[in-house]
Amino acid sequence: MTLAQQALVELDSAQEFFNRSTRNLTEEHSTLAPAAGMMTAAQQVAHAAQTIDWFIAGAFRPEGFDSDWEAHAKVVHGYTSLQAARAWFDKAMADARQTIATKADDELLVPLPAGPVMGGAPRFAIFGAITDHTAHHRGALTVYARTAGIVPPMPYMEM
Repeated sequence: MTLAQQALVELDSAQEFFNRSTRNLTEEHSTLAPAAGMMTAAQQVAHAAQTIDWFIAGAFRPEGFDSDWEAHAKVVHGYTSLQAARAWFDKAMADARQTIATKADDELLVPLPAGPVMGGAPRFAIFGAITDHTAHHRGALTVYARTAGIVPPMPYMEM
């Protein structure tokens, strides 16, 4: 199995687990947040989507990762619809798959640009980071669901 094929399997699993464990949150829960000042459910999903795009862009452009955190947060905080955020998440995953499907192993083994974000690690390392990051946010969203009295589904299988 090539590194690209491994990455595609990892992306598929991350998307399936994220979508399954958050599916009980509906559009009416878009503005759900456990406390004032926290991201809403829509913003959590938008942030997860944005970060997938960010990892892919940062891994394959010479200047590396964009660290304009304020600009990134501004985009995410503009999301008020869970449906729109989910559409972005699905598009980010599809775009990541499309980018990766064309990469040879030698391209995925190129070191990431020097810097504080995975500097020097092979490009392929971003897929573990994408998986970890989406897992972190799906976990947060299951807590959001529980604050609304919703029991989230098991992420790894249908029960």
